[in-house]
Amino acid sequence: MNSKGILIPIGGNEKKGLRTGEKFNTEDIDASILSRVVVESGGVEARIVVIPTASSIPDTVSENYIQAFSKLGCENIEVADIRKREDCENPQYIKLIKEADCVMFSGGNQSEIINKIKDSIIHKILIDRYQNSSLVIAGTSAGAMCMSEEMITGGRHKENFVKGAVGMSKGMGFLPNVVIDSHFIRRGRFGRLAEAVARFPHLIGIGLAEDTGLVIKECNRVEIVGSAMVIIFDPGELEFNTEANVKNGERMSLTNLKTHILAEGDSFNIEKHQVRILRVAPLEKN
Repeated sequence: MNSKGILIPIGGNEKKGLRTGEKFNTEDIDASILSRVVVESGGVEARIVVIPTASSIPDTVSENYIQAFSKLGCENIEVADIRKREDCENPQYIKLIKEADCVMFSGGNQSEIINKIKDSIIHKILIDRYQNSSLVIAGTSAGAMCMSEEMITGGRHKENFVKGAVGMSKGMGFLPNVVIDSHFIRRGRFGRLAEAVARFPHLIGIGLAEDTGLVIKECNRVEIVGSAMVIIFDPGELEFNTEANVKNGERMSLTNLKTHILAEGDSFNIEKHQVRILRVAPLEKN
């Protein structure tokens, strides 16, 4: 069943219109990913709820998002400050989630989201509303990675591709047919996403660069947004050392792992494994 809601996972470090650089230049936020979040949520009157559960500095993170969405013209911004599992029973937070047009998960540690929210009443409300209403669920970094059914929890060995380097657990389950990694280029996470799809070769691997994300509708139609790139690993024809054929600690090799490098405006159909490129340039003749 196609969901009626929209998912917007972001690779981290998205523009928030905050002061940056030595001369305190202000980031341009009007054409940012967060501005697209506002548009998909219904415009500046949208009811936006920030959930900073993943962050070790939730007050600061919440204030940054309040400022960012305010600069985009939004006035109805609330925070569901879930710091322990019992907070998911808070009637105030439950009401916020039931009435939200958009829920924004912050970055930090994705396992914190799982430990404190997964299978709670708030999680069940999110799933129901995502499936049956126009709710937008956005998330950056950890907030993006937790959206899938199978979730990366951590990894090591940037130089070597070995079995067991990547930690996995169950995510929030909004998106069952992919596995997502964030900060993909800057933090050199090629190997850990490759191992994740080797372990689960029925899943599409999505590596999100910083300030880059996806707008996902009907669970399958994916549009790339943001300033950098998205890497798609399609293991549909994967051969050789899938994760099941190698012992822990042994090096792995993969062949026929189809890879797409996509930019803003490009799209990908998860179900059909089809890519559409926005800007098709003519090939140069020698």
